[in-house]
Amino acid sequence: MREIILIPILFPILGGLGLSLSKVMENNRAIRQIYVMAVLTIELALIFLFMQQKGSGCQVFQLVDRIPVFFQIDEISMLFSGLIAVIWWLSGLFALEYMKHEGHERSYFVFYLIAEGVLTGVSYAGNLVTLYLCFECMTLLTMPLVLHARTKQAVRAARKYMFYSIFGASTSLGGIFILAMYAPSIVFRAGGVFTTETFGQHPKLYLWVAGLMIVGFCGKAGMFPLHGWLPTAHPQAPAPASAVMSGIITKMGVLTSIRVAFYIFGADFLRGTWVQALWMILAVLTIFMGSMMAYKEPSMKRRFAYSTVSQVSYILLGLSSMTIEGMTGGILHIVFHAVSKTALFLMSGSVIYYTGKKKVRELDGIGKQMSAVIICYTIASAALVGIPPLSGFVSKEFLAHGAMEAGIPVLGAIAPVVLLASAILTAGYLFPITIHGYFPEKEEDPFEKIRIDRKMLLPLVILGVSAVILGICPGKLIVFAEQISEMLL
Repeated sequence: MREIILIPILFPILGGLGLSLSKVMENNRAIRQIYVMAVLTIELALIFLFMQQKGSGCQVFQLVDRIPVFFQIDEISMLFSGLIAVIWWLSGLFALEYMKHEGHERSYFVFYLIAEGVLTGVSYAGNLVTLYLCFECMTLLTMPLVLHARTKQAVRAARKYMFYSIFGASTSLGGIFILAMYAPSIVFRAGGVFTTETFGQHPKLYLWVAGLMIVGFCGKAGMFPLHGWLPTAHPQAPAPASAVMSGIITKMGVLTSIRVAFYIFGADFLRGTWVQALWMILAVLTIFMGSMMAYKEPSMKRRFAYSTVSQVSYILLGLSSMTIEGMTGGILHIVFHAVSKTALFLMSGSVIYYTGKKKVRELDGIGKQMSAVIICYTIASAALVGIPPLSGFVSKEFLAHGAMEAGIPVLGAIAPVVLLASAILTAGYLFPITIHGYFPEKEEDPFEKIRIDRKMLLPLVILGVSAVILGICPGKLIVFAEQISEMLL
């Protein structure tokens, strides 16, 4: 009964299809909300239940003789699927109230549920072809979240999102074709599938393939030069959709780069090559560029989007260092960034829902109106900056050490400096919202307190508390991240 590992993939997809076909839930909001949260809660339970199936695999069907559509559960699957389920549940709870503001509620939740199943499929993919198929389905099924407002701006944003995503994935598809012909296997194996003999037959070809695939897939992670979709798509998408796009969907670029670099080629073959150097250079460049653009951006959601461009490349820097410390920091930052950035976008959604304000300069006094929301925002911001004892400090310490240990001339010295500069810039573009929120420049009239709906406030509180707990008690997560790093290296 290996097919049971398909249940966490199929369940939310079927749940979304059921919602689209039900006439009862078309007009009855209360029943629809109960249904959506029931699907999300059961999926959350299924994901953690199926973590006990680690090592299980299931071949769905055979495309050609050597290429099956194949799913399996391993450590990376557990990490990403668990993170998807938690963030999807929290953002889904927030969206129950928020989507009254956006309209077209049923269509939003239909694609929201189906997308969770496809993302779980990306996490469970057992070979390159399965990964690519699920990756492209993810793009197609998350595009409606960007298009949700159905305005001209939303159409342009969705078109740009599709172009960047498909271009990056198509670049990687060329590499998959070559590997299908020459590689010993395209089934994922920790440490890579190549041996010294097979790699030595076409070394230049394999390095070019590795470079193209890593850069192509990292476009979904917002790495330069394929980062342009993020600041365009986020302002058009509903806030809870922006939260999962930033917290989770960008991590699918991270996941695919891990699979390509460490499960197909292997760190031993890439370490010290121009592919590793290019990966590190692009990551460092994106960290600094994203921070600078966020610092200059007046729009709240675009500022957070540029922040994501920068922060996700922290993860890529750690992975590209190919050291135990760097990769441990990168894996930790996958979790820490998802928690903090989801909180930031949900905060923006709360502000937009209750006040309609979208520009940073309009938020004077917002802390006096929405105190609990801004406290959670401030905690998440401090975590992203890396202020101890919050979670971001832990991952950034590992990342700085890992970059210095990578052994790449000049980059080993530049990377920690860029990380420090980025942290300062992060404080510079996040904390003014808190400062002016509680100490407005003009306080002519008393600020009226806003009562926040519990469905919107609870996810923010959980995320804020998580940012604190993960920083104070990171022990088990550090051990898990170190185990994965050692396994891959």
